[in-house]
Amino acid sequence: MSAIKRNALGKGLGALIEDAGPINRESTNNSAIDEIDLKLIETNPFQPRTEFDEEALNELATSIKEIGIIQPITVRKVGDKKFQLISGERRYRASQIAGLTKIPAYVRTADDQGMLEMALVENIQREDLDAIEVAISYQRLIDECKLTQEGMSERVGKKRSTVTNYIRLLKLPAEIQLGIRKKLVSMGHARALVNIEDSNDQLFVFEQIINEGLSVRKTEEVVRNIKEPKKTTPKKSNGLDTNYTDLESHLGNFFNSKVQFKRGEKGNGKIIIPFKSDQDLERIIAILDKSNS
Repeated sequence: MSAIKRNALGKGLGALIEDAGPINRESTNNSAIDEIDLKLIETNPFQPRTEFDEEALNELATSIKEIGIIQPITVRKVGDKKFQLISGERRYRASQIAGLTKIPAYVRTADDQGMLEMALVENIQREDLDAIEVAISYQRLIDECKLTQEGMSERVGKKRSTVTNYIRLLKLPAEIQLGIRKKLVSMGHARALVNIEDSNDQLFVFEQIINEGLSVRKTEEVVRNIKEPKKTTPKKSNGLDTNYTDLESHLGNFFNSKVQFKRGEKGNGKIIIPFKSDQDLERIIAILDKSNS
């Protein structure tokens, strides 16, 4: 890149777009582009996103130092020389890190309701959101902006079934939602888990996915087996099957966990006592220690 090209990029939009003219007060679809002092801008209280990756912000700040702001942020005026972010908080934060004093911004007129809706819709359209962040944004549009799922699907350009699938994720236990946010399980895994009615079964399969590295297809198979267990002919000769079922129920109540029996054809087998966390494991061990004392 030549020195002339590099210097042009450093000047931002005005230098990149031929005949763009001065950046101040350019009218665009009932909005205006201003160069606004960063000190006059406050963050958006309706911002649905609460976490920003520090490394990514520093990378963006480096890019801004090098080539300037390519895409203006969007703000609304809230008082005399005061503005509030509608969208573009990453660019706003990175500009502060880069040491900028001003930033190009679209100035729009919006009430609180309209601002919330714009912020949520803009947030949903980002590519780096996790599934739970998207689901929360959809739910907020329904609850706070009084949108139906049909109206929301039109507003965000998504199929209604897609919107429904995301919102259903919010019914999963908190442990699984956190796993989705940390990318321990994928959206495909999560959609399979939603089809399980019992939360303990959901957590049990969730642990299987993580510990055994189950694929989405294998997870769907496990879920089907839970929902439609294979029919087996009980052994009537000695009543062992009924006894094992009763014992499973008894131990399950004793340990407050979903105890399972695995029995081989030769009569060998194992008893499985699942636990949800280190604390849950300590609780089970304490029960065993108390029984032995």
